[in-house]
Amino acid sequence: MSSPRRIAFLLFAAALLLAASARAALPLASLRVPAGFHVTLYSDAVPNARAMALGAGGTVFVGSFAEGKVYALSGIDDQGRAKHVYLIAQGLEMPVGVAFHHGDLYVSAVSRILRYPDIERHLADPPKPVLVTDKLPGKTHHGWKFIAFGPDGKLYVPVGAPCNVCDAGEDFARIIRMNADGSDWQTVAAGVRNSVGFDWQPATQTFWFTNNGRDMMGDDIPADTLNRVDRAGQNFGFPYCHAGDVPDPEYGRGRPCSDFAQPAARLGAHVAALGMRFYTGALFPPAYRSALFIAEHGSWNRSRKVGYRVVVAHVDASGQVGRVEPFLTGLLDGQQTLGRPADVLVLADGSLLVSDDFNGAIYRITYSAPARTPASPGAAAR
Repeated sequence: MSSPRRIAFLLFAAALLLAASARAALPLASLRVPAGFHVTLYSDAVPNARAMALGAGGTVFVGSFAEGKVYALSGIDDQGRAKHVYLIAQGLEMPVGVAFHHGDLYVSAVSRILRYPDIERHLADPPKPVLVTDKLPGKTHHGWKFIAFGPDGKLYVPVGAPCNVCDAGEDFARIIRMNADGSDWQTVAAGVRNSVGFDWQPATQTFWFTNNGRDMMGDDIPADTLNRVDRAGQNFGFPYCHAGDVPDPEYGRGRPCSDFAQPAARLGAHVAALGMRFYTGALFPPAYRSALFIAEHGSWNRSRKVGYRVVVAHVDASGQVGRVEPFLTGLLDGQQTLGRPADVLVLADGSLLVSDDFNGAIYRITYSAPARTPASPGAAAR
C-alpha cells in the first residue's frame, strides 16, 4: 500500500476506533425531524450498532463493527423501548451484516457467512452457527458486509474494493448473490467500490444500493451515490470512473464515464451513505410511502464535516429520483460529532429505526398528525 493510501486507511481506522469507544450523553434533545414526527430511544444497549434486520416475530437483529458481537432486541415497552436485549454471537470478525430468512439468522463475518437456525425460538440460548460459506475474500479493508435476502430468495452480498482506489480484479468491487446454502454465485453489479446498504423497490422489485466514493480527491469530489440496477451485471465504473462523472486520475485514461452505468442520484462527497430502506409502512404520511430513507454516516476525511443525518429520497414508480431532503438531523453540532447513523429499518407498526454506532444506540421515529389550531370564532370553515 502506497504511503498516502496507508495514511488514509490508518486515519479511517482510527476514526472507527474513536467512534466505537465514544460514550457521550445521548443526543436525543438535539435530534430534529419534520413536523408530526417524533424521536424516542429504542435502545442504548447495543455497542457500535450497525446493520439491522427484522425477524418474522418482530425481533430486531443488530450487527456491530468493533465488538465482534451480534444482538437481538425483542418486545417493546410503553415508552417505545426494547424490553429485552440478547447476545446472539461474539468473537466474530466484523459481523456488521445480518439477514433473516425462513426463521434463520444469517451473519456476515468478512470471508464467512454463518447461519443461526430457528433463531427466534432460541434468543436466550442461541444455537451453534452453521457455515454457509467461507469462500469470500478475507481482506478487511472494506471487508465488512451488509447482507440481505432479495425477493428472489437469494442472499445478496457486497464485496468491497480492498483499497481506496485500485484494480484488484473481478473478485472485488462488486455485489453478488447466492443461494441460501452459499451455492451458485452471480454478479449483480460490478464496478462498485463499497456498498454498505441496499434494498428493493416495492412496486417493481428493482434492486437499489448506496456506494461510497473514493477518497483523496478533495472535499467535494467524487459524490457518494444512490444507484439502480436495471439489468444484472451492470458496471458502475470503479476504479475508472467515480459517481458517473469523475474520471479517476490514475485509472481513468481510456475508460470514459459514458462507458458505465450512471447513478440514480448523487448524494454529496464523503457523506458516507450506508444503510437504506424503502418505506413500506402505513404510519407515515402518503408523501413518504415508497420513499427511500438513507443513513449518512458522515465524513471522516473532509475539512468541513458533512453527513451525520438521515435523508429521504423521493422515488417515483418509474425509478426516477426527485428531491432528496434531510429527514433526521441534529447529530452534528457545528463540527462536533454527536452521532453517526449507520442503518435504517422499518418495523411492522410503520415506525422507523435508526442505528447510531457512535453512541451504541437505536432511535425510533413515529408519526402522529399535528393537532389543528382551532379556528377563531366567526372564521369561515375551510
